[in-house]
Amino acid sequence: MTNTPKVAVVILNWNGIKHLREFLPSVLASTWSSLDIIVGDNGSTDDSVAFLQQNFPSVQIIQNDKNYGFTGGYNRVLEQVDADYLILLNSDVEVPAGWIEPVIAQMESDPLIAAAAPKIKWYAEKDQFEHAGAAGGFIDVYGYPFCRGRIFYEIEKDKGQYEQSDEIFWASGAAMFVRAKCWREAGGFDDRFFAHMEEIDLCWRLKNMGYKVMYCAESEVYHVGGGTLNTENPFKTYLNFRNNLLLLKNNLSIWRAMVVIFIRFWMDLLAIFRFLNEGKRKDAWAISRAHQNFVVQLFKGGGPKARYKRSNLHTLKGIYRRSIVWDFFMKKKHTFDALDPTDFY
Repeated sequence: MTNTPKVAVVILNWNGIKHLREFLPSVLASTWSSLDIIVGDNGSTDDSVAFLQQNFPSVQIIQNDKNYGFTGGYNRVLEQVDADYLILLNSDVEVPAGWIEPVIAQMESDPLIAAAAPKIKWYAEKDQFEHAGAAGGFIDVYGYPFCRGRIFYEIEKDKGQYEQSDEIFWASGAAMFVRAKCWREAGGFDDRFFAHMEEIDLCWRLKNMGYKVMYCAESEVYHVGGGTLNTENPFKTYLNFRNNLLLLKNNLSIWRAMVVIFIRFWMDLLAIFRFLNEGKRKDAWAISRAHQNFVVQLFKGGGPKARYKRSNLHTLKGIYRRSIVWDFFMKKKHTFDALDPTDFY
């Protein structure tokens, strides 16, 4: 590259002083020559800002006045960042020195690449993929997201089976590279999501605008995961189910969305019964509240104002034509390579 693009690694922090202390040094050791490292603080109360000022004076700090969630926090911080490429990085991610170079090289090779993700592995066991992103994200026809290397709770070991860099459907927000021009053009995250699935919504929007989302196998990072919300958390259940419906409404053509969301209501009802059967009444109620709030959001409107044509599913690469729920639970296809490649658009 003749002119080195300016890259900004932006870490959104909320009471994450422990993670900053442990993982920020690896980010500072990154070898990209034109690099800004920024911590956007989301109204922390744990002395994170004072800690950064005292121990990492080279790190830029942008402060929000309160916790706006993952979506609102990043939207407000990134308005103030000047760079060619933005890297949204969770505070609990360890990175090797040369992690940026392969991804930026990939994105520079094609101006239609708007977002990209490295391979994301588990910090605790570095031969294993991590739940949040693994080797790139995909989605099925009913809006259920999954990853190459992780389908539902089944997480694979990295045995070199996903070493091909190629187009995917979504890049994980745990370590997400975004072309700044495309971020602005797409309108950033949908503030209504607060947290969870907002990166899938953004990637879908970018695809609807004619851009690509890529997986870069030559770069890998190590994510602790679960640092903000525990897996068994009713609020997380609420966000996942509510945001998944918003995701479909935002990005599908109106007629396709009506069909898919109708089917999803019945599938989510089965999930409610499953939670009740397992004695998880709070999670069951969280799904009910998710549906109630989704209906409210239909009348309120909102979301990014970017202009794009909502898709019918068959127009986008990375969508699984079948039900991943059926294939995983009924047909026992627990790994990505067990899925038929011809069943993907």
